[in-house]
Amino acid sequence: KQATEGRQMDRDQIREALTGPITSIRTPFTRESEIDYEGLRSTLDFNIEAGSKTMLMTAGDSHYIALSDAEIADISKAVVDHVSGRAMVVTADRFYHTRQAVEFARYAKEIGSDLHMVLPPGWAASATPQTLCEHYAQVAEHIPVMVVTGAFSAQGEGFGLDTLRLVRERVQNVAAIKDDMLGPFARKMTLLVKDEWAVFSGGQKQNHLDLHPYGCHGFMSTFMSFKPEVTHRYWSAIQSNDLDAASTVIREFDHPFFELLMKSKGGFDAALHGVFELFDIYERWRPAPYYNLNNEEMEVLKGELEYLKIL
Repeated sequence: KQATEGRQMDRDQIREALTGPITSIRTPFTRESEIDYEGLRSTLDFNIEAGSKTMLMTAGDSHYIALSDAEIADISKAVVDHVSGRAMVVTADRFYHTRQAVEFARYAKEIGSDLHMVLPPGWAASATPQTLCEHYAQVAEHIPVMVVTGAFSAQGEGFGLDTLRLVRERVQNVAAIKDDMLGPFARKMTLLVKDEWAVFSGGQKQNHLDLHPYGCHGFMSTFMSFKPEVTHRYWSAIQSNDLDAASTVIREFDHPFFELLMKSKGGFDAALHGVFELFDIYERWRPAPYYNLNNEEMEVLKGELEYLKIL
């Protein structure tokens, strides 16, 4: 039986686990494009030891688009099993229609997930605020739900806010929201739901700093997974209300680091997987047809990270 079986986190515990830095788990792969479960366990242990209170699976960072439903289920169970109550685990689905989403939510609850991120399909603007609200409601009958605002990107700010108002009013078991839309929408969203739901920002620290005055509780941290002292320096500044110190961390680390990633061949994720290899957490590989950095490019990446005083 799972170490977490029977455990039900309440809303306050979920908010506490999503306050401050949050770890987004990137699925590691072998050179043969198989899931690297040893590397997965390695990154989970690293992040827990670094002080992260939440292990977050996402359709993007966790490479769900490149995985089968069976592989997503296997990874979810592997994460819950290995974390074994040492942190909150957030499982996630991937563009599942309502029946599929409910089935996977039942599975997530059965294996011991604490919270479940729901990413409904949105092709051709086919959903309405009412149908999305019902989608979240049916999933929430089985497990506490996290909303992700990327589901609203194609239909815009008004659609997203209308949907969130309905969900806030009608669905009791929604406990958190992850922001992907940024800007004016994110500020309005935070003010709308922060009293009932835990709110955290995706992406970089500058996105959290933008939402911090509006009541945003936490933020996804890339640095937490390989150089957590950068993350802790930023969060300590936020806790001390020293916004100058917080912005200094962003200027000295986040801006140059993400500029480096974005110019990488194969995109930022190829470089990030290279970073994890350089920090001896897991190897650089991603499944074909994704591009992987070659040895020469890894040497260049190493030199750039040393120049930035990250490695």
